[in-house]
Formats: sequence, structure tokens, C-alpha cells
Amino acid sequence: MIRLCDILFSFFGLLFLSPLFIIVALWIVLDNPGPVFYRQQRVGKDNKDFGLLKFRSMRVGADKMSLITIGDRDPRVTRAGYYIRKYKLDELPQLWNVLVGDMSLVGPRPEVRRYVDTYSPEQQKVLSVRPGITDHASIEYIDENRLLAASEDPDKTYIEEVIPAKIALNMRYINHQTLGEYFKIIFLTFAKIIR
Repeated sequence: MIRLCDILFSFFGLLFLSPLFIIVALWIVLDNPGPVFYRQQRVGKDNKDFGLLKFRSMRVGADKMSLITIGDRDPRVTRAGYYIRKYKLDELPQLWNVLVGDMSLVGPRPEVRRYVDTYSPEQQKVLSVRPGITDHASIEYIDENRLLAASEDPDKTYIEEVIPAKIALNMRYINHQTLGEYFKIIFLTFAKIIR
């Protein structure tokens, strides 16, 4: 039933949001020439890689410097990108990932291979389900960039503190995958973004 909801919501979401996609695409190109979309290899269900789609919010080639964004004003983020990220508009193209089955609307956020390779056998349980656009960890860590900005070693903080905390939150949904919980997380996500 959850997969059917994913298909319906992602299809109609892409359809109804297409005018917004055009506006955001124009904003990105006018602000900082380059591609509109950014595709990054992430690790999905059963430890398989897939191409996660986002609106580009950083300067071209910025991902070669670091895999995590640090602070509200990471210098790699474009002017338009700051607002695109703040209101989570960069995540909207992932509706395509949901439609084709790489992702679900709700589930653990997919990580890059470098960080997944640090997972313990227990933490690898998050790879038993489709990754999602949102989950309890996404809601709890909506301002993750500020936390990392306060760290002397953001990468170490991410691996040793943020990832374990997020996975613990992920397991709440994995161990309680119901349609009610699915809709609850979607509602909480919208409420958090609006606030």
C-alpha cells in the first residue's frame, strides 16, 4: 500500500509542481550558469547505488571539496541555492526517484558510499528498506548544517555523532512501517518546513 501511495503522490506531485520546477530551474541558471539538476551517487535498498536527483544549489564542481554542507552560508552554495536549500526545494526532483522505485517518500535519507562504508553491521539495517525523501531524522536534524558549523572537525562529528543519532531515529520508522506512520512523517515534515 505504501508503494502505491509513493507512485500516486510522486506522479501527481511531478505533474502539479511542474510550473514550480520551471521557475526554480530558471532561477538556478540565471543566478549561476550551469546544469539545473545535480545527480549524486547514493546508497539505496540492499546496499545498491543509485543516482539521487536534486536541484543544483552549489557552484559547479563544489562536491569535489567536501561531501557535507557546513553552516548556513557555506561559500560553495549559490545565492539562489541558499533559499532553495532553506525551503527544501532542492529535494523536489527526488519525486522522480520515488516514481521509478529508487526511493520512497518516507524512509531513511540515503547516504553516499563513503559514509555507508563506516556503518556497523547493526547500522546497515537501514539499507533493508527503500531510502526516503523524509523521515524522523530529517525532521530532527533539519538544521544539521549549523551543528556541523560549530564543530572543529565537521566530518568526524558527522561520522561519530550525527550518523549514529540519525540511524537510531531511522529505526523508529523501519520497526514501525505503517500507513499511519507514513502520513504522520509527511505531515510533520511539512509542518517543520513551514515553521
